[in-house]
Amino acid sequence: MAPEKSFSRWGLILAALGMAVGTGNIWRFPRILAANGGGAFLIPWAIFLFLWSIPLLMTEFALGQSTRKGPAGAFGRLIGKPYNWMGCYVGVCTMAIMFYYSVVAGWCFKYFIAAVDGTLAAGISNAGGNAYWNGFVNSKFEPLVFHFLMIVGGIFIIRKGVVRGIEKANKIMLPALLILLIMASLRAITLPNATTGINYLFNPEWHLLLNHKIWLEALSQSAWSTGAGWGLLLTYATYMRRQEDVVLNSYITGFGNNSASLLASIAIFPAVFALAPLVGIDPVSKLAETGPASTGLTFIWMPQLFAKAPLGSLFMALFFLTLSFAAISSLISMLVLAIRMLIDWGLTREKATVWVGISGFLLGIPSAVNMAFFENQDWVWSIGLIISGFFFTFAVIKFGVTRFRKQIIGAARNDLQVGRWYDFLMRFVIPIEFVALICWWFYRATGWQAEWWHPFKGFTIGTCLFQWGLVIIILIIFNNKIANRTLANSPKNES
Repeated sequence: MAPEKSFSRWGLILAALGMAVGTGNIWRFPRILAANGGGAFLIPWAIFLFLWSIPLLMTEFALGQSTRKGPAGAFGRLIGKPYNWMGCYVGVCTMAIMFYYSVVAGWCFKYFIAAVDGTLAAGISNAGGNAYWNGFVNSKFEPLVFHFLMIVGGIFIIRKGVVRGIEKANKIMLPALLILLIMASLRAITLPNATTGINYLFNPEWHLLLNHKIWLEALSQSAWSTGAGWGLLLTYATYMRRQEDVVLNSYITGFGNNSASLLASIAIFPAVFALAPLVGIDPVSKLAETGPASTGLTFIWMPQLFAKAPLGSLFMALFFLTLSFAAISSLISMLVLAIRMLIDWGLTREKATVWVGISGFLLGIPSAVNMAFFENQDWVWSIGLIISGFFFTFAVIKFGVTRFRKQIIGAARNDLQVGRWYDFLMRFVIPIEFVALICWWFYRATGWQAEWWHPFKGFTIGTCLFQWGLVIIILIIFNNKIANRTLANSPKNES
């Protein structure tokens, strides 16, 4: 395997953007925006970039750079061995997402291949988008094959090393992703009636901002989309140069992520508003439709709409190629986190990579072959990320917020200085946001399923508490053993 080295400045920024810019920007963001008032949603979404995401991105960058540990060791090193389990929870939560995210990446790649060889266009022409999608996911074998290919592809890149693998891959995929989004946007805005979609996207109905639901959905989107609190940036930061700028890199990551979301919306909204009437459907309802596993817009309706557009097959292929690049760049960061956790445990990087590849494939099989299991895991661990973000906040408060700002963040060679606003957000604002988010999503769950307490139903409070609780209890029981291993082992990066 290639030796470990530190990221270059641009390599780090591209890796961080590759982590943040995933399918959620292209897949989830337009749907959530359409379901929450269009342009009005953009205002609270932009505000929460500063009130949640950037402070936590900063915290992750600084903590990883300072401790040179993955999530488990970083928490133990910052606030003591008794709290090592919190970092383990962060890692386990993100790895649980990795097990089904690789399945999503496989869907994207499958649709790209099908768009290129023409079977996607033929399939939706004969049977429709729903039937084609159901035929694919119910085949069991195909989703499993593409899940396997995504795991193998990610591991192949990581085995090349930090510079020759991860950095080089992101130097190719991120610019390509940007170019593809720009091409799709230019094509979309030149379609007939595209201005209707642009107006819906950028002309807010101000009265909608009085609805608390929009603010909570915007906070949720910002928290999930930027990757703040996932432990992914912390892991990449262990390969940062010792005095690399923490503050500016956090702003670039946050703004880059939001810019990608907006660019994706500019590509999707005009296209849907222009093409939906051609197939007799309401554009707003289809933009907001979730479909099975939230696949409605992306895998069911977009192929049908592209089929009606001039050069539709070409742009269909480009759309799913863009999704595939976004998916694999984010999947790589999750694989790196899992590998780093095992390295901190004491495994060599080569053994850790092999173990993560094998376990990633095996533990992803249930989500690949069973959509109900996939949806349950997506519900449980996406909400679990909110707890991860709170654990980072708790660690900073426990260490001392002002002390963390001055000694940990301030230790880097930052072009921008962080003021006392950081202290206020970490002490008060983010804890309040955490409580609001958890209460909001649990409140929604009570309306989705009557047996909200049931630990083995799809979208219940009970299944979240059961799975989170099981993980946390196990981690607390074995905390000392895990902490002794992760804090004792100190692998060094070559720089």
